[in-house]
Amino acid sequence: MAKISNPPKAQPGRGTAASKLFMVLISLFLAVTILKFGNPAIFEDLSTAPQNLLEAIFQPWPLSWGYFGIAVLGLLALKVGRVQFQRDWPTAFGWLLPLIWLTWQFVSATQTVDLNLTRSTLKHFTACVACFYLGWFCLGQMKSVRPVFLAALISFVFVLIVGWQQHFGGLEETRRFFYSQPNWRDFPAEFLKKVSSTRIYSTLFYPNTLSAAILLFFPISVATLWSFGSRFTLAARCFLIALLSVGAVGCLVWSGSKSGWLLALLLGFISLLQLPFSPATRKGLICGLLIVGLGGFGLKYAKFFERGATSVVARFDYWRAALTIFQSHPVVGTGPGTFYIPYQKIKAPESEMARLCHNDYLEQAADSGLVGFLSFTTFMLGSVGYFCRPKAAAPNDFRFAIWLGLLGVALHGLVEFNLYIPAIAWPSFLFLGWLWAQRNRIDNKPSAS
Repeated sequence: MAKISNPPKAQPGRGTAASKLFMVLISLFLAVTILKFGNPAIFEDLSTAPQNLLEAIFQPWPLSWGYFGIAVLGLLALKVGRVQFQRDWPTAFGWLLPLIWLTWQFVSATQTVDLNLTRSTLKHFTACVACFYLGWFCLGQMKSVRPVFLAALISFVFVLIVGWQQHFGGLEETRRFFYSQPNWRDFPAEFLKKVSSTRIYSTLFYPNTLSAAILLFFPISVATLWSFGSRFTLAARCFLIALLSVGAVGCLVWSGSKSGWLLALLLGFISLLQLPFSPATRKGLICGLLIVGLGGFGLKYAKFFERGATSVVARFDYWRAALTIFQSHPVVGTGPGTFYIPYQKIKAPESEMARLCHNDYLEQAADSGLVGFLSFTTFMLGSVGYFCRPKAAAPNDFRFAIWLGLLGVALHGLVEFNLYIPAIAWPSFLFLGWLWAQRNRIDNKPSAS
């Protein structure tokens, strides 16, 4: 990735007051999204509006509130947005593929097997694409984007605090309160399983979703802390980053996410390769990371693999089912968000029920057919691959931090359903749009001569 010393600066949007208002609102929107929209979009009908201040603070919010926020940002984008990009195939690839993917979701919806699930999913997918264009044509044109990343940092810290609180007694208190309710047996099986587990999930849907949030927001948070060099000493910044790292590692370990652990090691390995250390120092840090990371992984999950790695086996059953559904409906699939419906009929008797496929890419194949699968996979993995540039990066290189977090989420999507979690998907699309804006602005920059 290219080296920069400060957050990239673009041309201000049209209207200084409108630009400032947009920056405030989108920062607030991002913070609220991370904390309050951590449930899958297909469960939209199960969410209720908070009835008092305590419920508003501690409970998730209805997705309709998030859609309203995106609509407000969209209206303001008409004032501050700048549709500006160069005419070449990478740019066309960047802005056209999300439209193709979203359009095909509506085509697939005409043949859905469950209208309610598809309606909820379509609203969420539309919000994802809207966030992408807000990131490209609005956020990417702002003078400074540090307030947005600062909002992400603050929310992420709160997520870690809740995770630690759960580990040190909060989960047990929640469990006792839940089992004291007379109707606790009426809740969905997935929720009952989450309540009975000792794995933490913080403000997110379940433990593996928490690991996805750590993969996405930790690199951005580190870059944000490091960027305040004019306000904090080197020692202070190192201390804050070390504190953040301890919080993130603790939550990742207590979430029990095997894939999250391994991907965190991968991101750490890539970071060490990119940072401007001497070869000897870099080799020592990489060796230490691998020894501690892989050694800890082996010790913690040895019994899990001795028992047969049941969750891994279950995922293979979900993936086989998705391929079977795709073979039966190769053109338009069964409708966005409907994997659960055909899976009930073809799943193995001993397999656990699943509402989603635990693989964003295969779910696209099952739900919306070949075009949906190819357009989404090419857009997500192609974008991440395109921005992989083997150059040294400064610790406060926001473009590298964003790319690193998106790489983690894109790879994590091979074993999870991050696309269907607004707290993960909306920021991912927003950051990806911002990253595309930086590519066009940098490639269009005239030479010094």
